[in-house]
Amino acid sequence: MILLTVLFLCIFSTYSASVKGHTTGPRINNDKLYKFTYSTEVLIDRVKGLPEDSAGYRISSGVDVNLVWRNPNNDDDQLIKIMIKDVKIENVNERPAAKNIFKGKHSENIIGKGYLSALQRPVVLQWTRGKVKNFYSYKNEPAVIQNLKRGLASLFQIQLHSGAAREVDVSGKCNVTYHARESQVTKIKALRTCEIKKTGFTSHNELLDVSTKVTSATIYVLEDSFIKSVRAEENHVLSLNFRQTTNAKIVSKQKLELKSTEAGPRVIAGKQVASVINTLDSNYIAVPLVAEPVKTECKNCPSISEHWQAIRKQLEPENLSKAEATRSFLSFIQNLREATKEEILQILRSERNEVLPQLVDAVTSAQTPASLEAMLEFLDFKNGSSSVLQERFLYACGFASQPNELLLKSLINRLQGQIGNSEIRETVTIIVGALIKKLCDKGGCKLPAVVRAKKLILGGLDRAKKEDDVKMYLLAMKNALLPEAIPLLLKYAESGEGPISNIAATALQRYGISFITSEVKETMNRIYHQNHKIYEKTLRTTAAAIIFSNNPSYMEVKNLLLSIGELPLEMNKYMLSLVQDILHFEMPASKMIRKVLKDMVVHNYDRFSKTGSSSAYSGYVTRSPDASSTYSLDILYSGSGILRSSNMNILLFNKNAQLHASQVVIEAQGLESIIAASADEGEENLESFAGMSAILLDVQLRPVTFFQGYGDLMSKMFSATGDPMNVVKGLILLTDYSQVIQLQSGLKASAEFQGGLAIDISGGMEFSLWYRESKTSVKNRGAMVVVGNIFVDSFFVKAGMETSFETEATLNFISTVQFSEYPFLVCMQMDKIESPFRQYVTKYESLPSGKRYTSRKGKVKLLAGSEYPLHQENSNMCRKVFSTQSDSSDSWF
Repeated sequence: MILLTVLFLCIFSTYSASVKGHTTGPRINNDKLYKFTYSTEVLIDRVKGLPEDSAGYRISSGVDVNLVWRNPNNDDDQLIKIMIKDVKIENVNERPAAKNIFKGKHSENIIGKGYLSALQRPVVLQWTRGKVKNFYSYKNEPAVIQNLKRGLASLFQIQLHSGAAREVDVSGKCNVTYHARESQVTKIKALRTCEIKKTGFTSHNELLDVSTKVTSATIYVLEDSFIKSVRAEENHVLSLNFRQTTNAKIVSKQKLELKSTEAGPRVIAGKQVASVINTLDSNYIAVPLVAEPVKTECKNCPSISEHWQAIRKQLEPENLSKAEATRSFLSFIQNLREATKEEILQILRSERNEVLPQLVDAVTSAQTPASLEAMLEFLDFKNGSSSVLQERFLYACGFASQPNELLLKSLINRLQGQIGNSEIRETVTIIVGALIKKLCDKGGCKLPAVVRAKKLILGGLDRAKKEDDVKMYLLAMKNALLPEAIPLLLKYAESGEGPISNIAATALQRYGISFITSEVKETMNRIYHQNHKIYEKTLRTTAAAIIFSNNPSYMEVKNLLLSIGELPLEMNKYMLSLVQDILHFEMPASKMIRKVLKDMVVHNYDRFSKTGSSSAYSGYVTRSPDASSTYSLDILYSGSGILRSSNMNILLFNKNAQLHASQVVIEAQGLESIIAASADEGEENLESFAGMSAILLDVQLRPVTFFQGYGDLMSKMFSATGDPMNVVKGLILLTDYSQVIQLQSGLKASAEFQGGLAIDISGGMEFSLWYRESKTSVKNRGAMVVVGNIFVDSFFVKAGMETSFETEATLNFISTVQFSEYPFLVCMQMDKIESPFRQYVTKYESLPSGKRYTSRKGKVKLLAGSEYPLHQENSNMCRKVFSTQSDSSDSWF
């Protein structure tokens, strides 16, 4: 960092300045041999790590430079020869012998005789006014060696006057800025502008991705028209967006210093560069100065089948809530990405049922053409009995971190073919909608497969006759969020019946504010105020939420507030609670609500003192500068005290992005007849039903039905075990980041961050006529692991750092209702169970011989459990509920 400080002290010089005495470029004297010392080093550590604790190494050598030829018509056009000699590889900082893998090792033992010989073969530069016009080297040299020479040659890319330029060096074609004063030149390279073939990928969601900061500066000191010293420093900082303390820093430095000059070889006479090069060595060829790709091979790595056998036990169902399962899942994905279709199929076909779902999660998450082909061949969609594996495959497709057209095309083909299970057909359609959204987010809305998929779901909805088909296509649109689907969603929200209207409205609720036009808000106002027909409470409250969330006007807010007091009892209470939550949580609509509340006609005791048990409440799960998360709990009851809708949401966000982490909605209707109660207005003829719908990581999943119809309800009540019903279970790849970073020294760094989640969301509803009590529960269990591996592998030395964290967490939501009297008692609880949090940093250096240095540090702590606060009214009610339960437990009957 000292170098960067010096750099910025230089910038104050006049922009048009130039090095004293020079207006063209540096020149090398005839018949002189310039002897330099050269070193390049790389260090890898956490951002706040100390240099002495970093992993890395230094390559140092002597460098001889001499003039080969000067253009007789242009003194600034020169051929110079550069030769590396006396190579040494060592630690950057002094280490005890036991921790020094280079101790007692000669360069030839480390690099290898062939590689060392290639490194010491000279290169020739055509150097014109300080710019490297051509780079001459030998054909078929190892890429890693050729790149190291390119890194050295790039230091000779210089300009002696201040100004900006577009320049080619080992990093690619980059924007650079020069600042010249006296005998010093400072060059700043804008690394983000460098044009070079890049490999790798980033995560689909910005919140789950990795951010980078890069700097590059080089300082030249000149003497007698030539370079006296060069110091270059390049910094790459990588941070996980939602947890920036999980980070890494790569520092690459180069230093070239002139030590002496002596008599050197005579220059070669000639007029043409080509003839001079041929005279010098006919084996020389012009090669690009930009670094070439380096192919890496994993040495001593286990085969895919060996790796699977080693981790198989961790992925058994009873171990899925443990962090080790997620860590094994992530490591296996890395190996799967190198596997062939045949290798993957062999494992799939040899496995038993209990671990097959987890294996399907991993294979699908690998997201390679081979893994996709293997899954499509392994799964028989015509067979309706293997729906568990098919659904796990489809959900993994929906959560894809690198969605592509091939994946979408494959699902469309399956959808248009024969599918043996109606629920799987519904899931395929819903996931097609999710992939449309993800590809459109990446600018792929006009891809042929996306156009075909949009036509499929829009046309399918238009032609659908059965209610189940209409719901299926609406759920797909709830994922796709197509602007052109809004008119259709409005139509079904306003004129549809029951569940169809609800799905259409909740789909509109997911659109961004820019899509909620005046037409949308007018429709929502008509639904809420029941201008044309009577609607269910759940639909009306969704319409109100859409209005409040999208820049409501003064009159819209006023009309919503004036309606409180004229609504069914529990809806009155819910709307009052919703308004109070908006004010308490300082949501965008709060300013307009406060403005309207200045009107005493609106703001009066009668309106704001309505009783009931329904509620809406929001709060923070976590708050930090990196990312925050909020929860919201909305509970709506019928007038008879039976749950109508329970909606729990968790959102993650930072200043740049948002992620709907989860939503679990439990809905019930038509249950009043069981307790001989009257249904609310507009809900007299509803069929008995209870079910659950979930959104996970911005993807709407296929809803689950607890029971449908009075006969099914009675059957479930008498046969119920009280066990929750699973909504989604599996392993999900969250963060998926991999980049190869070309360093200015010629070395390449690799940065890989992967985050995985083992999740189990289940929910249930218990109903007791004897105790006149109902209980709904949602249980969220998960184990999350994020692993970052940053390393530099030069074939002869590998140095790197692995940084990781892991946690296992459980979040429970329980709602208990006692309806033996009115107003009935309702207690809501949202609990986070005590959970472990572990963080590790491992730094390592290794040689191909197997000699290795490893430093591992870790922190382990227990995160205290807690009950998330809800409104004070709920706390008072819970005390009464538990008091009643305590009293009844002591009685005989």
